[in-house]
Amino acid sequence: MAGSGLEPFGRIILNDEQLAGLKTPCFVVNEARIEENLKVIDRVQKEAGCKILLAFKGFAMWSLATLVRKYLPGVSASSVNEAFLGREEFGGEVHVYAPAYSENDMNTHVRLADHIVFNSPAQWEKYSPLIKINPHISAGLRINPEHSEVETKIYDPCAPFSRLGTTHKNFIENLDKLSGIEGLHFHNLCELNSDSLERTLAVVEEKFGFFFSKIKWINFGGGHHISRSDYDVDRLIRIIKEFRSKYSLQVYLEPGEAIALNCGVLISEVLDVMNNEMEIAILDTSATTHMPDVLEMPYRPAVLNAGEPQKKSFTYRLGGPSCLAGDVIGDYSFDKPLKPGDRLTFGDMAHYSMVKTTTFNGVNLPSIYIYNSDNNEIRLVKHFGYEDFKGRLS
Repeated sequence: MAGSGLEPFGRIILNDEQLAGLKTPCFVVNEARIEENLKVIDRVQKEAGCKILLAFKGFAMWSLATLVRKYLPGVSASSVNEAFLGREEFGGEVHVYAPAYSENDMNTHVRLADHIVFNSPAQWEKYSPLIKINPHISAGLRINPEHSEVETKIYDPCAPFSRLGTTHKNFIENLDKLSGIEGLHFHNLCELNSDSLERTLAVVEEKFGFFFSKIKWINFGGGHHISRSDYDVDRLIRIIKEFRSKYSLQVYLEPGEAIALNCGVLISEVLDVMNNEMEIAILDTSATTHMPDVLEMPYRPAVLNAGEPQKKSFTYRLGGPSCLAGDVIGDYSFDKPLKPGDRLTFGDMAHYSMVKTTTFNGVNLPSIYIYNSDNNEIRLVKHFGYEDFKGRLS
C-alpha cells in the first residue's frame, strides 16, 4: 500500500496513559479519519453524479451512523439483520442482496428494503409476485461478468464455478423471465483501483449492454479502494460520467472497506513470552477470533514500531490465546524485548475485522473505542463479556 508507513494506523498514536486506560483487546476507530474518507467518497458522488452506499459486510459500526448519514444516501445489506440495522440506525436507502433468500427472509426484506437484488432468474421468478405488490421496491438481478481482477480466489466472485451472479449464458436463456427487473448489479473487485473497474465495465457493456435500455439503475458493487492514497479518483469519476452519458442510468457503488480504510487499530496486550526454538509472545488477541482475514486471506498486518523478522534486534512469533494450533498472527521484530503487559498496536483494523469477530473458545470480543485525532479524545463505546458469549448459544 502506498503512502506513509504510519498510514495503516490512522493517526491513532496513543500515549502511555491512554494505552494503560484501555480494556484490551480493543478496536479503536478514529472518527476524524472516517470523515476524511467520507469526504473523498462524497467528492466522487458529487462530481460523477452517482450514489455510494455503505456496505455493511465491510464496516457496520452503527455508533458512527450519524456521521455516515451526513455523506452517504444509504446502505447495502446482505441479510435481514443488516437490513434492520440499516433501516433503524442509518436511514436512507436500504439495498439488499443475497445469493438466495428464504421465504421468511423475503417477507421481512419487503418491509425494510428499497432495492432487492436477486442472484438468479429462478429466485426472481419465485418472489416477483411478492415484489410486485410492494411497489416501493425496485428489483435487480446480479450478473456475473466472468471477468476476474482479484488474485486471491476466495475473494473472487468471478472465479470458475462461482455461485455469485447470473452468467451471460443463463441470462440469455432466461430473458423471457426478467420482466419487472429494473436494475443490474455486478461485483468482482477486492481492494482494487479504478483501472480494474474500467476493464470490468467494458466486459459488462459487451455482454449485457443490450439490456441497459430496459433498466433504471446499475450497481457497480464494491471492492473500490477509493480512499487509498494511490487510488485514481479522477479516473473513477471519468469512468462513471462517461457511462452515465451513454446510458442515462442511475449508478450505485457500495464499498465497505473504503469508508473505514486506515481508520482503526486493534490494541493487544502481551500475556506471556515463551521459547520453542524461537521466541513466542502470546497475546490477548487472536487471529482466528479477532482478525480472521490474517488466516483466510492470508496477510500479515502491520504492527506499530515493529519490523520484518530479524530486521530489528528481537524477533517474536505473535500468537493468540485460543487452542487452535494455527492461531498465529505472524513473525515480527522489535527494538526491545517483549514482556508481559506490553501493548501492541495492529494497523488498519476498522474494516472487516470488527464484523468478522467470533467467540470461539469463549475468547472475549474486543472492546470498541472511538478516538478523535482532532481533539485527542477517546471514549469507550462497547465492552463485551460473558453475557455476549452466552447469548449466542443455547
